[in-house]
Amino acid sequence: MMVRAFLETPVPGNIAYSPAIVAKSIAEGLHAKGHTVTFFGPEGTKLDVDAIETCGLHPEVKDQTELDDFVCTPELFSDYRPALLDAHMVKEIMIRADKGEFDAVIFHHFESAMSIATLFPKVPVVYVMHDFIDENRRRLIELHSSPNQYFVSISDSQRRDAPDLNYAGTVYNGIDIEMFKPDDEPDDYLMVSGRITPDKGVKEAVQIAMQSDMRLLISGSVTKADQWYFDEHIKPFLNNRILFLGMLEREQLVKYYQNAAGFLAPIQWQEPFGLTMVEAGACETPVIAFNRGSVPEIIEDGKTGFIVNNSAEMILAIEKLGNIKRKDCREHVVKNFSVDAMIDGYDRILQEITTNKNTPKKKKPVNLDKRRIGQKMRRISKRLLSS
Repeated sequence: MMVRAFLETPVPGNIAYSPAIVAKSIAEGLHAKGHTVTFFGPEGTKLDVDAIETCGLHPEVKDQTELDDFVCTPELFSDYRPALLDAHMVKEIMIRADKGEFDAVIFHHFESAMSIATLFPKVPVVYVMHDFIDENRRRLIELHSSPNQYFVSISDSQRRDAPDLNYAGTVYNGIDIEMFKPDDEPDDYLMVSGRITPDKGVKEAVQIAMQSDMRLLISGSVTKADQWYFDEHIKPFLNNRILFLGMLEREQLVKYYQNAAGFLAPIQWQEPFGLTMVEAGACETPVIAFNRGSVPEIIEDGKTGFIVNNSAEMILAIEKLGNIKRKDCREHVVKNFSVDAMIDGYDRILQEITTNKNTPKKKKPVNLDKRRIGQKMRRISKRLLSS
């Protein structure tokens, strides 16, 4: 398994990078289930698996600012670095897998591996699809597709614009339900968490909280690319009722989830999976979210939260938070979005694709009638030639 060649797993605490969080859970979960797992990442990568391979690489970034500079720079040569570092590691993985060292390979960024993986048709390759797949991504994916490359969607809605890829299945992201669990009685504040970007609808959350006369706590990271958004739409409204907490450690984040009256997700995009919605639910906090992307697959409307279509409906839903039985929120997450459920999904997929790889293709049955006709025609031809 591999996430990035330039960023260790787990990532430093002040970096927001969900693929690494999910990858760690999958790798360690498969290891605990009995798979022999080799994880590839630069020096500093530390997981409870069978082996860590660095390919002699060092991490290129140590915090969110350095990550932003590394992947968002306009300098042409700098743009090459992430791709070339990833390709170096991918090539090593695929060569070793082709020699039989690994039964299957899992990548968390298809763009790092597809052009190389297509050259190794005997190696089963699995891509965990973390991002929204639009028409442009679908077109580029199809350029490099081959029968040995499989895709795992993290929600059914993620397949909307690319329904015909070689999907091995849908596996929802899972969380550690022992880390995210309820504790104290809820307070009277609302909460949002995640990257501070237009897609996440943080601006809308601020406006909704102000109109609802509710306190709002905002947790998340601000990248260089989205600093303008924070400065223009969030910062001017911060006061003793609208608070920005910055990027929190996971242990701190749990405490704020536990005490929130509700979690807001006024998302502005077709989000393939909302990990923060699941984390909040595990802490018995109901979620109110816009009806986009994976939201209908995560929230049971009226039972674990509310699915709404606009800000006005979200304001009305806030008034109904007291109708939600908070225990139902956690029970729903435990049943559907635990690490154990996620690992069972990937275990099943790996068993299926490696079994299919080793299953000989069935020979096409011979049409006996056509064979008899052919034999008769050959006998007639032989008689004609000898006469």
